[in-house]
Amino acid sequence: VRLQTQPKPQPGQAPLYSGTFDCFRKTLVREGVQGLYRGMAAPIIGVTPMFAVCFFGFGLGKRLQQRTPDDVLTYPQLFAAGMLSGVFTTVIMAPGERIKCLLQIQAATGETKYSGSLDCAKQLYREAGIRGVYKGTVLTLMRDVPASGMYFMTYEWLKNILTPEGKSVSDLSVPRILFAGGLAGIFNWAVAIPPDVLKSRFQTAPAGKYPNGFRDVLRELIREEGVASLYKGFTAVMIRAFPANAACFLGFEVAMKFLNWVAPGL
Repeated sequence: VRLQTQPKPQPGQAPLYSGTFDCFRKTLVREGVQGLYRGMAAPIIGVTPMFAVCFFGFGLGKRLQQRTPDDVLTYPQLFAAGMLSGVFTTVIMAPGERIKCLLQIQAATGETKYSGSLDCAKQLYREAGIRGVYKGTVLTLMRDVPASGMYFMTYEWLKNILTPEGKSVSDLSVPRILFAGGLAGIFNWAVAIPPDVLKSRFQTAPAGKYPNGFRDVLRELIREEGVASLYKGFTAVMIRAFPANAACFLGFEVAMKFLNWVAPGL
């Protein structure tokens, strides 16, 4: 978020952060380890229901396209099911993303307007009502709908490729699940980064700066910083993408096996 929202430097001035590792070093020096976890409360509160809704949405998307439970879906159908999950998660994701971004930007600028996630949510609601809390919802949809489609389609595709001949996908080993999940995360963020940059800019902008929404943000970015600016934070995102999503899918597969063991007919 800090890389995505840093202002364009004036002529002759160096940028606030020269890259991912410079941002990491400066954050650590100025704010300590806790600076690396700024704005964490909102995502932590939302992450459990968000992933529950995400996987539920994917499962529902698959069932809506199946005539019988045993029907094998094509990859475009899996992509469509994944997109439905992105619609479901936006309801939870949008306010959490807004709060997280504002708290992270606040720390970088040195101004202290919000004392924490709850205070940020209260002030946003007081200033602009529920619309203030959900600012950037359309951009969150633009990011999560296609990215979620890519996410789940890639995971299912990789699972099929990695399953040895004559074996079932459900018997895939832990290292192969981790690899498939991690790579799915990379494909997900390859699609999600441009709208994520626009979302971060829009959600942290002062009220009224972008009256036409993401179109104004896009025009400003392209005009002032070029197309490459849509991929700001690429390195940071990709460093996170593989281990985070490898762990996510492993957790899902283990949880499903456990639940099927505890309540096989549920």
